[in-house]
Amino acid sequence: MNTHPENNIEDPARASAFKAKRFALWLFIIASFMIFASLSSGFIVYTAGGIDKGIKIILPKAFITSTVVIIASSITVHMALLATRKGESMKRKILLALSVLLGLGFFASQFHAWQVLVEQGAFFINNNASQSFIYVFTGFHLVHIFAGIIVLLFAFFRPLNKYSLSQNVYNMELSAMFWHFLDILWIYIYVFLLLNQ
Repeated sequence: MNTHPENNIEDPARASAFKAKRFALWLFIIASFMIFASLSSGFIVYTAGGIDKGIKIILPKAFITSTVVIIASSITVHMALLATRKGESMKRKILLALSVLLGLGFFASQFHAWQVLVEQGAFFINNNASQSFIYVFTGFHLVHIFAGIIVLLFAFFRPLNKYSLSQNVYNMELSAMFWHFLDILWIYIYVFLLLNQ
């Protein structure tokens, strides 16, 4: 069974363009991963220097909510991909709309977590710079989430009847791939912060 929709597209030029999009997305994912790996290394080196031994604060429970919400959104995005493969336009739209709402819910949860941190005295700039890393990690991830929501909105408004099934599936696969990456990235961030709180 052919698992690459671009191989089913009759126009070679369009198939090449789709492959280029997938390659560009992989480059973006790798670059983002390297940035977060660098931030993680910076945090470890900083705390190992004896200046601040860890975050020294209990992470907000809102981070747990964020985790549940983003995992749920990954499920709905995957279901939207399955609906796209079956040509179920209305079901796909409903699932994408739900995914966008969950993405916005993740935003709200993160802002609530920041409010809790501020109430606990963990400001972005404070005597324990380790705590500032919480804002750097989560803030940079929110930038990615914002981009992900835009990607989902583009997928939502994409008229399926103007493109072939292979083209629709391929574009939805790229959207799902990006969103699942954001899910995995958040789980990594949350576990990393938990281990260093």
